[in-house]
Amino acid sequence: MRYDIDGVMLQTLLPSLAAAEDAVARLDERVLRAPVGEGFAERSHFFDAAGALWVAGELVHVEDLVLHDAHMDSRAPSHELTIAHSVLRARRRIWTGDPAWALGAAGLATLTATLGEGEGKVPEVTSLDVPLETDEEGGDEDGPLAAEMAEIDALLARSQKLLDIHTGKAPASETAAVAPARRNDDPLGLLGDDEWDEEQRLAEWRSVQPLADSLPPVLGAVILFEAWERIEPLRRQHWLGGLLVASHLRARGKVTSHLFSFYGGLKLVRHERRRARDRATRLQAFLEAMHLGAAAGLKELDRLSLARTQMELRFRDRRSNSSMPDLADFILSRPMVSAAMVARHLRITPRGALNLVNEIGIREITGRGRYRAWGII
Repeated sequence: MRYDIDGVMLQTLLPSLAAAEDAVARLDERVLRAPVGEGFAERSHFFDAAGALWVAGELVHVEDLVLHDAHMDSRAPSHELTIAHSVLRARRRIWTGDPAWALGAAGLATLTATLGEGEGKVPEVTSLDVPLETDEEGGDEDGPLAAEMAEIDALLARSQKLLDIHTGKAPASETAAVAPARRNDDPLGLLGDDEWDEEQRLAEWRSVQPLADSLPPVLGAVILFEAWERIEPLRRQHWLGGLLVASHLRARGKVTSHLFSFYGGLKLVRHERRRARDRATRLQAFLEAMHLGAAAGLKELDRLSLARTQMELRFRDRRSNSSMPDLADFILSRPMVSAAMVARHLRITPRGALNLVNEIGIREITGRGRYRAWGII
């Protein structure tokens, strides 16, 4: 499939490209100079993780994601919530790394939980036969757990034999009736698919990067995402494409103050346009997602700046060692906070956390008396 941009398509995309470039640049400059820039960057991780699941057709509440990240779940986490937390952790890993780290071989290997060729490979275990410690008289054979230990040894022997058969280390006589392995990283053939070579697809997607680097940053980012959508390199981590788009913008120097929330804007675009048959329509939809995501970021930044100003009026005349400035920064970095989260972050008692939250004057969002949470809406 061709991924180049001809003159006719470029003329069609120019209005949307100009609007997206301008909005993304304005947001980056505002966040870079705003006192609430760090809080905005941290909050965007949560909203983009929830947006990634929204685009995939799953609903994950941001409040549940915040509680799960703080290890304060009110109920057992769902499968979708676990995936959203994986997106959150991946965004934080990309943000803490070098700008171009995620798009390199080592970064992709880490994010996809695979091992690059010759990079960080784990030493291969050739045998599972580990000698067991015995007492001085060697009396384990007649011990009270002798039967159980014998069963474990037999199970390990069968497992090692099966691994040797599927990895080709067993004699030919033992492998004659066994099907060959499907993947190198899946010797038992439990997850592999002969028709879905993730390494080859990922290499095909990486071949589009030189073209994206030769185009304007925003246009190159949407080219990478459109290629990711068409190639589908990863079956269980398809959400990684939007994070690599944000990493591309950061590596090109277009967005340096935060990791752009691409999924936050993409969920505002209709599904019919995101999945259109016409390639120009899809690219326009992705450019519009850039514009909408930047516009939503500017509104969020205005809300945070106003909330910061109002909270500063509360602790302006406080003593120098007051905990209220730290509380304000913590509130700005989370979509919502609870008394337990505040108490653990500031290392104070829950009663003291409630007093500080009441004094700082933020809105209570749960409307309940037993369980209360506060946030900037």
